[in-house]
Amino acid sequence: MKSTRKGLREGELQKDNYERLVCTDCGTSLAKENPPDEVFSVRTCSECGREWKELR
Repeated sequence: MKSTRKGLREGELQKDNYERLVCTDCGTSLAKENPPDEVFSVRTCSECGREWKELR
């Protein structure tokens, strides 16, 4: 699982007008899940199922 910063650099993610993360393949906004015992959040695309981690 890549980080959101790496996804932005590689062109897998982009930010929309409101600074939300969007999957470039699907064009949908990413959902956010906060695992209770982890230091990071998981950002998931609902269309293609790809995941990125984001440090809190």
